[in-house]
Amino acid sequence: MNNNVAEVTQIAGTLLAGMLANPHIYANISDEGALGQQEQNLKHLAIEMALQLVKDVEKKLN
Repeated sequence: MNNNVAEVTQIAGTLLAGMLANPHIYANISDEGALGQQEQNLKHLAIEMALQLVKDVEKKLN
């Protein structure tokens, strides 16, 4: 899979923004701020979702 880093970064940022805006997923900011466990988990999940979306699109186009 030939990933375009800028594309994955943009998708991950959009997904992360959506998750952060959803009070059911992200009820409040932790005491550690962006370095907190909850925030780190959300970032990793957004990146995984972005990578999977790119993979799925490439699969559909081929």
